[in-house]
Amino acid sequence: MKIRLLSGATVLVLGACANEPTPLPIIATQQAVTSTAVSSPVNYQDPLAGFTYRGPVGPRDWRAVNQEQSEGN
Repeated sequence: MKIRLLSGATVLVLGACANEPTPLPIIATQQAVTSTAVSSPVNYQDPLAGFTYRGPVGPRDWRAVNQEQSEGN
């Protein structure tokens, strides 16, 4: 436990003594020049277009349904 505490404190002390980080460049002006993308308006598309309702047709005997869906058929 003492080793973990000592190593954590060492990392904090060394991090505080490090040089000041390099400032990030101002890229707003660079993006304004290179951003020439043309966008078109997005039209609404119904996500359920082409959906066909397939409801239950009624109760059937499960043995007959299993025979119809077996690999042998």
